[in-house]
Amino acid sequence: MAEGEYLEEERDRPRLIIKIQEGQNEININGGLVVSNYQFTYNEKTYELGEDNCSYLMDDEDNPVAGIEIPDILELLNQAEEVNFDLKYYGQPCQNCRAGKEEKAKFFKFLEYHFYIFTKNGEYVMSSISKEFTNTSFTRLLKEGKTDNSFIVSVMVCINCGEYSVEIEQCDV
Repeated sequence: MAEGEYLEEERDRPRLIIKIQEGQNEININGGLVVSNYQFTYNEKTYELGEDNCSYLMDDEDNPVAGIEIPDILELLNQAEEVNFDLKYYGQPCQNCRAGKEEKAKFFKFLEYHFYIFTKNGEYVMSSISKEFTNTSFTRLLKEGKTDNSFIVSVMVCINCGEYSVEIEQCDV
């Protein structure tokens, strides 16, 4: 059977078309964006954040944000002009690899990045790293009635295995 030919019973079946563009970190299935991983380099090591290596997304318990999930966070990181992860130390090891636990380390290395998201009536509106935010401020958005709340988003990446988590916490307005 030649490429592009189908058996009679296969002709009318829905087809899964996967298109991977060279040099991009996204997979398109049937024309729709499914996964958009984010890559960055720290100390000559490349980290790739995707849905598969996110250990958790912890939303604000009192004021959860609707309309923002891991794919949205990854898309925001990909579209941001400048993202700089900093080295941070935590008192608990990575839940995935437990690096340093056997050595009885007191502190554990993670890479961390923060940005802000803004909401209106609990729904995501925009972020501090969105292109739309370039010529405005949270105060201006608040005065114009476009937002009514702000949250800090923390992205924490294990420096050893690359597993990461995202936490969203409300800021004092």
